[in-house]
Amino acid sequence: MRKLFTVACAAGLLAAPGVSLAQEAVSGGAGPVRSAADRVRNVNADDIAQHWARASAEETEVTTSHSITAHGRVLRYKATAGTLTVRNDGGMPTASLFYVAYTLDGQPVGRRPITYMFNGGPGSPTVWLHMGAFGPMRVQTDAPVVERPGPFNLAPNDMTLLDKTDLVFIDMVGAGYSRPLGETPGSAFWGVDQDVDVFARAIMRYTTKFDRWSSPKYVLGESYGTLRAGALTQQLEDRGMSLNGVVLLSSIMNYGVRQPGYPQNFVTLLPTYAATAWYHDKIPNKPNLEDHVQRARDFAIGPYAAALSKGHLISDAERAQIAQQMSALIGVSPEVIDQANLRLELSPFRKELLRDRRQTVGRLDTRYLGVDASAIGASPEEDPSSSAITGAYFSIFRDYVATTLNYRTEMDYRQSARGLPGFDWDWTHRPPVGGPQTTPNTAVDLATAIRRNPHLKVLALNGYYCSASAPL
Repeated sequence: MRKLFTVACAAGLLAAPGVSLAQEAVSGGAGPVRSAADRVRNVNADDIAQHWARASAEETEVTTSHSITAHGRVLRYKATAGTLTVRNDGGMPTASLFYVAYTLDGQPVGRRPITYMFNGGPGSPTVWLHMGAFGPMRVQTDAPVVERPGPFNLAPNDMTLLDKTDLVFIDMVGAGYSRPLGETPGSAFWGVDQDVDVFARAIMRYTTKFDRWSSPKYVLGESYGTLRAGALTQQLEDRGMSLNGVVLLSSIMNYGVRQPGYPQNFVTLLPTYAATAWYHDKIPNKPNLEDHVQRARDFAIGPYAAALSKGHLISDAERAQIAQQMSALIGVSPEVIDQANLRLELSPFRKELLRDRRQTVGRLDTRYLGVDASAIGASPEEDPSSSAITGAYFSIFRDYVATTLNYRTEMDYRQSARGLPGFDWDWTHRPPVGGPQTTPNTAVDLATAIRRNPHLKVLALNGYYCSASAPL
């Protein structure tokens, strides 16, 4: 009781104006905080550290039993929420990665496929794939509108992949409940290759711990997670784990497409612009969506790509014609397109499309609408497709993990690793062939893995309205 009371007093001292507990621990109560030190004289840095909410090198796991009805049948399964301790080559624990795994009952473990999943960012936990796409339970959102505050709706997910594969959702270091351990700083994991290394070690640890080496194995990454997946597939192959397949959802494997002067990104984005304009009724005599997007694809890889390749040599007549054709497809005036030199960046498009309605459109999902403080300017204030659902997802997930999966911890479930001290992503990448890259392209890594493992299957998936990564 004395120790608890002492720590509680110390917590109160933290909030007292002009008093620093760190100063107290170092100075031993000298100077202006002497009286406060008298009240907490038994407190020192080691005492306080014992009560910090921090990860442990000891792995934790809690397993519960559940059932849902999905795909027209009852799925009975085990859910395990826990941590995986990652160690360096010397055996020292360096990170604790939080995961939630789902395994279908009554299936032979060695023959049952298993899929390791992760979102992107970089910096994001894997809430979105878990609770919005492939987990057995799903946040119930209807039309693409701002979700109301609680109570929220969580229900069985008829789109879950659990009927086909066991699922393991993993959070990156610094996000969710995943943390560095001991004296290892988070920055040791915040870079293209550093991040791939820790994921490879975590996946291999889970595979060993739960005897899944004989199972067909897959990885599924979303957005930046597709860049991670490309390098991760090759790294696992290098370390003795041959994957059966990799799934790329909303691909962005080559960040070089965003470099100034490189036209491919404009070609790639145009069909998504066209789908967005169609959805928001900016296309006269609204045609069939698939037909409209296909016309945009044909134009993008044909006349548009040819026009961009001419640079300043394009004639005034061709430039005007291209601007008119683009306008008919993407709902933005020819004048704005011409002012952008036929190269309309994503942020200006999101601001311009519905400027006459004083609305902006989302980035991750362009169906969502936002309202900025001012209708002028070149870029939206935020991504409404993110802000519209973040509160619902993280509220539901915190409750779900604690009350349904019975996993409890004093740590906070972090919405992102971004903004943490030392979070300055290292974009350097060393692919298996060629020299180091400062703008990563892990399609090179994936191609190497395919050459080494010709049985590897690759599935790329993209939505009409995802402009964050928008392949044709």
